[in-house]
Amino acid sequence: MNAERHPLLRHLRPALPPPPWPRQRPQVSFIVCTRDRLDVLEACIDSIRAACRAHPAFAAELVVVDNGSRDGTASYLLAAAATSDIPLTAISEARPGLAAARNAGLAQARGGVLVFVDDDCRLDRNYLADLERHYASGEKWLIRGGRVEIGDALDLPFTIKRCDQREVLTHAVHPGGFVLGCNMTMHRDVAARIGPFDERFGAGGALRSAEDTDYLVRAMLAGMAVEYVPDMTIFHHHGRRDRMAIDRLHRDYHFGNGALCLKHLRRAPWLLRHFYWAVRAAMRELVGGPRFDQDLKLSHWPIVLMNLAGAAKFMALVLFRRPDRQQHGEETTTARAEAGAP
Repeated sequence: MNAERHPLLRHLRPALPPPPWPRQRPQVSFIVCTRDRLDVLEACIDSIRAACRAHPAFAAELVVVDNGSRDGTASYLLAAAATSDIPLTAISEARPGLAAARNAGLAQARGGVLVFVDDDCRLDRNYLADLERHYASGEKWLIRGGRVEIGDALDLPFTIKRCDQREVLTHAVHPGGFVLGCNMTMHRDVAARIGPFDERFGAGGALRSAEDTDYLVRAMLAGMAVEYVPDMTIFHHHGRRDRMAIDRLHRDYHFGNGALCLKHLRRAPWLLRHFYWAVRAAMRELVGGPRFDQDLKLSHWPIVLMNLAGAAKFMALVLFRRPDRQQHGEETTTARAEAGAP
């Protein structure tokens, strides 16, 4: 999918000169979105380059979306693109929000497989070998995520996924966190069929989070599988080391999940089951039942309250703001037409 083929993304434009390397289509595109985090971005890019050098037979490119940084990121990317040993394209997306930045990356990426990596993550050296093995069968109608380990032992163990078995998402499991957006992959035809990310969701958006979870739900509604594999490993250096930072993120995640539940109420009513289970667990917590996370002392009550607040916010956005085509790209005629695109 690119800006020419997808009218919803046609306004996106590169902020830097075109790279000097040949424009043959790579097999994989790494998409990294960043804003004012140059201190971790450099290590992220270095790890992607190292993984590409370790497996050069699987041709890769790197697309970095600068989402309004003011810390020298633009200058760094200009220099990095000129000296990179893999194709590196830097673009600027002034509209705030992770979902808007992800859409900018989608518009620019040319690879057959798309890999979303957060700027505070570092790839395992064998990442590309694992990725190629999983996509070698030719099966493409799915979203696949890999292992997310804690990158720094001083960071609290949150926003990680370290199951040792392959898993496929079902309605019995809440989609939030099943595949983490910091390590999420798909074939480009999957992105063309699902359409752009909903820009009301995600960090920096009105609904704070869940742009990746919304994408998983939309994939399931389109009849696609969502799969977790215990390799394709990245290391998450999220930097959150105090309880208050984790609590804020916990609340933001469930604010977005509440909005998600209301958005998909008609087509995915099974999401309500998870809200019911959260309410039941919160009530049990009042009489000595277990917390949501015993180690981090996270309660079920913020899940319930923030779900309700997020649903209310989503309703307000629907009632009082005119939804634009970008926000509802998955419902447009253009996105439907892309489903049959080669």
